[in-house]
Amino acid sequence: MSEKLTKLVDELSTLSVLEAADLVKMLEEKWGVSAAAPVAAVAVAGAAVAAEPVEEKTEFDVVIKDAGAKKIDVIKVIRQLTSLGLGEAKALAETAGGKILSAVGKDAAMDAKKKLEEAGASIVVE
Repeated sequence: MSEKLTKLVDELSTLSVLEAADLVKMLEEKWGVSAAAPVAAVAVAGAAVAAEPVEEKTEFDVVIKDAGAKKIDVIKVIRQLTSLGLGEAKALAETAGGKILSAVGKDAAMDAKKKLEEAGASIVVE
């Protein structure tokens, strides 16, 4: 593989899931194509996947979508959940798609989501 392609792959590997989805949409619009797989291929792939045992996800990310109207309360909860300072917690609260917690257990992720939503934030656990 050429050095140019290797650099491109490395850059794309740093994208979050949301950024990658946005990239796909932008490329579809720019090139007038669809990234959707043909129906027949999806049916065959679906059958193959069904045969494999499904591993349950054990690590989750807590991602903020919107801080909501009570941003100060959300910042306080972010500081309780992380070791971030005030400025860093504020910046994270203001960043849609920012990961508050990464690779935590399901119970910790759901607890963090509950606390943040009670403070007024919109949260997704991935």
